[in-house]
Amino acid sequence: NQHWEMQKVLRDEYSGMVHISTGMTTKDEVEKIVSFWEQGKGNAKERVILYNCTSGYPVPFQDVCMLELKLLRERFAGRVRGFGFSGHHLGISVDIAAYALGATWNERHFTKDRTWKGTDHAASLEPAGLNKLCRDLKAAWQCMSYKKTDILPLEAAQRAKLKWGCYNQDLAKKTAV
Repeated sequence: NQHWEMQKVLRDEYSGMVHISTGMTTKDEVEKIVSFWEQGKGNAKERVILYNCTSGYPVPFQDVCMLELKLLRERFAGRVRGFGFSGHHLGISVDIAAYALGATWNERHFTKDRTWKGTDHAASLEPAGLNKLCRDLKAAWQCMSYKKTDILPLEAAQRAKLKWGCYNQDLAKKTAV
């Protein structure tokens, strides 16, 4: 992300989306990148997705530093198109946390065999893991809503059976303060 000749070509000659990882990058360098894209013609900054990333293979959970995603959103909202998470950790729970914190893009390496040699195979997802990640991200997306009514239809029957004052209305009226 510090290769300015390439960034200039992407900004000035390419019209597609550009996904930029912040792994191994200081906050001042990220500011410089965003400012560079803001100086582009037309809607250049509207083509940039910034990714929170810790570049290690694999990254221990305590070094994922997921709250950096929150800082990126606070500092650069409106200055780029969106935000993502580039994960090099084990498992898939961290990706779900990134989504819950506002990542709209998720980047993971995948491999056929995590035991193969190479820097990132151990932190990559095999096909079954990638399927689980997609399943769980869809489930997380589905649960991101507000209640349409105070008591949802699926709660009504349970409420009548289990909620104090609903299943025993006569006793509740006698003991009400």
